[in-house]
Amino acid sequence: MRKNLLAGIILILCLLAGKSATAQIVDDSTRVLYSPKTTLKLYEEDVLQGKYTESRIDTSIQNTQNERYWFHDTTYYQHLGNVGTAAKPLFFNSPNKIGIRLGKNAFDRYAYNPERINYFNTRSPYSHIYYVQGSRGETVFEGIYARNISPTWNAGIAYNIVSATKQINVLSRRENLDNLIDHEGLKAFTHYRSKKGRYDLFANFTFMKHEQIEQGGVRRSETETGEDTFEYENDLAYLNQASNQEYRNNLHALQILKIAGEHLKAYHTIDYRTQRNEFKDDALPRDANNVLEFYPDTIINYDSVKTRDRTIYKELQNIVGFTGNSKISFYKAYVKHRNGNLEYSSVDSANVRKATDINRNQIFVGGQLRFNYKKALLQFDGEYQLAKDYRLMGVAKLGFLQFTQSRISQSPSLVQERYLSNHFDWNSNFENSVTDRSEATITAKLGAKQFVRIGANFNNIKRYIYFNQNAEAAQFSGSQRIFGGQIEHHIRFGPIHFENFAAYTNTDEAEAIRIPEWFVNSKLYFQGFLFKKALFGQFGVEMNLPTDYKPDAYMPVTQQFYLQDNFLFKTYPVVDVFITADIKTLNVFLKMAHVNEGWLEPGYYTTPGFPGMRRSFVFGIKWMFFD
Repeated sequence: MRKNLLAGIILILCLLAGKSATAQIVDDSTRVLYSPKTTLKLYEEDVLQGKYTESRIDTSIQNTQNERYWFHDTTYYQHLGNVGTAAKPLFFNSPNKIGIRLGKNAFDRYAYNPERINYFNTRSPYSHIYYVQGSRGETVFEGIYARNISPTWNAGIAYNIVSATKQINVLSRRENLDNLIDHEGLKAFTHYRSKKGRYDLFANFTFMKHEQIEQGGVRRSETETGEDTFEYENDLAYLNQASNQEYRNNLHALQILKIAGEHLKAYHTIDYRTQRNEFKDDALPRDANNVLEFYPDTIINYDSVKTRDRTIYKELQNIVGFTGNSKISFYKAYVKHRNGNLEYSSVDSANVRKATDINRNQIFVGGQLRFNYKKALLQFDGEYQLAKDYRLMGVAKLGFLQFTQSRISQSPSLVQERYLSNHFDWNSNFENSVTDRSEATITAKLGAKQFVRIGANFNNIKRYIYFNQNAEAAQFSGSQRIFGGQIEHHIRFGPIHFENFAAYTNTDEAEAIRIPEWFVNSKLYFQGFLFKKALFGQFGVEMNLPTDYKPDAYMPVTQQFYLQDNFLFKTYPVVDVFITADIKTLNVFLKMAHVNEGWLEPGYYTTPGFPGMRRSFVFGIKWMFFD
């Protein structure tokens, strides 16, 4: 892992050294020429909707110390207790993709999203180095370099690393035997706009290699529960020679051509992606009676000593459509073709690979229609996969009120439909799952010192597809009903800020969906200038508090979270103390994470068998260069 980090730093330093020798940060009068004001970013979706909106890059220190903001998805997740580990969203959200899809998403939050990459428009080369290091082996790094090749053409490259070390079953840190996570990511991107603005090209290539050493969780005796022991380094894990590797490649390009100004534009999007997953275990765990542990003890399909499973998914997607907009309206209509191919394979005891293959071609039609006038908005959005899946959504907004109604009829993912491995073999015949979601939101500023957002939602899921207590795909014949609400509130008293987020979720009529009834995130901090305005910073404390519930367990063979009924996690607060500072082009933070370890309980769990991070001192910087 250290070699990867060193290579990344060398790459960024080389890019910095190779910048134009003529670029200067000041002129003869020492006036600043290049700064965040001259380094702008934009997103392809905004341009497609006729909003060529360039905004300044984010240089703020807000939430830089928060682990959720170290990755590409900042929502709340359940994970395996450490950075970079397999994760699933903590709260329920309606699915948004219909048609063929793989269904292995445990590492999504660590991958660059080709459709949400920000492109740049810079008057001078821009680069930054982002680095986070924790005292228990947590590491996050990203280096990025972007520059305008001409006034209408920008290109850039970024490289990121995530690594972590084991908390349980520790062997030897000096010999690097306790590496848990090894992640590398790359994105190369470019945006070209013709001189008269009639043509736009957005293109990017993304790559991810993610390796997770699979431990299966802490081995417990029949009399122990999840709260009984927190020995961490002395705890034994179920799996000792198991790992998951995931490789992703994605080539994405969007072209937009104005036919009649903004009123009529043609566009084409192409995506080619591959995802390869490999799970191996060279020593299947057995007890003193030679009975298989951890895995289903009634199923061994190919080899009783070791496991070698592989999944390869390839997808080619083309979208051709027309779009247009005016001051009060926007429309989009398109046809989409998607080809997906999946191959499962597993090696038997004679090292012969057994394989099965699935191939699908699907056609979609869809569109969007939006009307907006001053503070009012009305929007309709829909997509239909011929003869099967569909999604519909309507949004109405008036001032601070917003109402959203959606329905999605979704076929099972390929993993839910068919799976082949040394430990699992199913071929389901599930019907489409239908999700209806109603949501209302109020967003308002209460004077100059308060902000509040209140939301309520109701979800009804018919024929819900999930992974049952045996870690196998299953489907409910009836409905799962979830309702709840969320509130965000920010108030300040001079330099003192108090931010709160609280979510209530009722799952009494959703036995297959496990979410804490209450979840609270609170942050109290001082914010202001110090040392004659030479330094702007924050000093404060932050707490995350989920109430007791039975979270899903994790099965590394399929990379899926599944229902379990044996672990009830207690209500437990995790408290961090932090300092952040903004020193010109350098952002820095210091944090003592889980400062309350051992105060009320010896520790906590995030997923059955996986303890949360112990107390850890964390340091991070983001250093930006504008020349």
